[in-house]
Amino acid sequence: MDALKDIYWAEKKLTKTLPKLQKGATTQQLKDAIEEHLSQTQEHVSRLEEAFQMMGKKAQAKKCEAMEGLVKEGESILEETERGSMTRDAGIIAAAQKVEHYEIATYGTLVTLAKTMGEDDVAELLAQTLEEEKQTDQNLTSIAEGGINWEAEQEDEEEEGEEEEEEEEEEQ
Repeated sequence: MDALKDIYWAEKKLTKTLPKLQKGATTQQLKDAIEEHLSQTQEHVSRLEEAFQMMGKKAQAKKCEAMEGLVKEGESILEETERGSMTRDAGIIAAAQKVEHYEIATYGTLVTLAKTMGEDDVAELLAQTLEEEKQTDQNLTSIAEGGINWEAEQEDEEEEGEEEEEEEEEEQ
């Protein structure tokens, strides 16, 4: 039950965080992927509420320290990267994938626990979410590998070259 309460808090937190990441994203492809995941996350919250109900419990959230840390990390990427840069998008993808990996681990555990407890209907419900989290992770990888990571690397190389030129000018 604690793990269910924990991921319920985490999913609800994500419904508030994903719009910030979407707003900060540069490419339309990433904005669309975040929009899709926001819609899925809202469905995940509903599924969790259904799981609580199926187990005869009231849906209740318990602060998830892990998700709190992952969200803070994502927000710091927005603060530390230049708006409109591929470096920012690469950072958003990295932060989002950390969240996905946490969710995949959590839902995988919850599915197993539900089966162990004989709650097969709950396990089936949570397995749907687990598969969607895996798909989101794969989508983010495709977006990153589709050009964003390469473009971010080019930005970094340009930035390093500019810094070296400035240092040389200062030395003269």
